[in-house]
Amino acid sequence: MLVLAKVALGLGATLAMTTAYVFHEGVIRVDVDEHRPGGSHVHFWVPATTVSAGMRLASLVPQHPLEQAAAQMKPHLPMFRVMAKELQKYPNAEFLDVTDEEQHVHIATVDGKLRIDVVGDDQTVHLQVPVETLMDVADRLEDASRSARAEEWHPRHAKHSLAFAND
Repeated sequence: MLVLAKVALGLGATLAMTTAYVFHEGVIRVDVDEHRPGGSHVHFWVPATTVSAGMRLASLVPQHPLEQAAAQMKPHLPMFRVMAKELQKYPNAEFLDVTDEEQHVHIATVDGKLRIDVVGDDQTVHLQVPVETLMDVADRLEDASRSARAEEWHPRHAKHSLAFAND
């Protein structure tokens, strides 16, 4: 019985530590509600750590789509990195609050999370992303961009030019 109690304590402690690690960056929250008959209502919360972990795992797959995303994002990556870094300096700030006849858009940081709220006549969208996650995304895209450039010069790609030279 004592062994069973120790195993249960060990599993409980492991679960608590795993949960603390997974949620240490916070939660990405997405809420979308369409205000029409039969409209969609999508609500999900994802631990922000899963984004960084997913991007790291995606880079292990040959010809992963992260390289393509990095290539498309490359011209904007320096600006994205500066924006994410500067947002960390303003954990609670309002950046945009616009209202017109059809919708209201509010962009702010609240407790270190970028929060984007759009309330319109036909739908409501709320997005909340920890600023630290934006820095992680910039890092992973930069890593993918570097690995794509490194693969361009990798010797395994040179075998085709050698094959033509031997013909």
